[in-house]
Amino acid sequence: MTKGDALMQRGAGKLQRLADRAAASGGLAGKLAEPLAEDAALFRRMKPSLIAARVKGEAPTDLEPGQNVVSPTAPQLGKRSKKRGGPNPFLVLGIALAAGIGLAKFVDWRGHAHPRD
Repeated sequence: MTKGDALMQRGAGKLQRLADRAAASGGLAGKLAEPLAEDAALFRRMKPSLIAARVKGEAPTDLEPGQNVVSPTAPQLGKRSKKRGGPNPFLVLGIALAAGIGLAKFVDWRGHAHPRD
């Protein structure tokens, strides 16, 4: 567990204890206990390591609200291949630029064929 994970877990624990005390006291504070408990669960889901795993596609992203999250023990999808494929982006930009210039010249040339004056 990293320092960020420990910090988020500690904050979630404090929120959970606060929610437990609020539920025990009843009244207006008792009504706030449920949202505080939900916030504690959210804090547990916002650990930096879980966020990084979700970005890499190694953690579930389709959890129901209120469902607890546990870190995956192993990668779920496996490693991505190093070969990305596809054309060079500079080549694509060059072709798009040339096509745009050609289209602009064609429209300008056709504009002289039918003047509005």
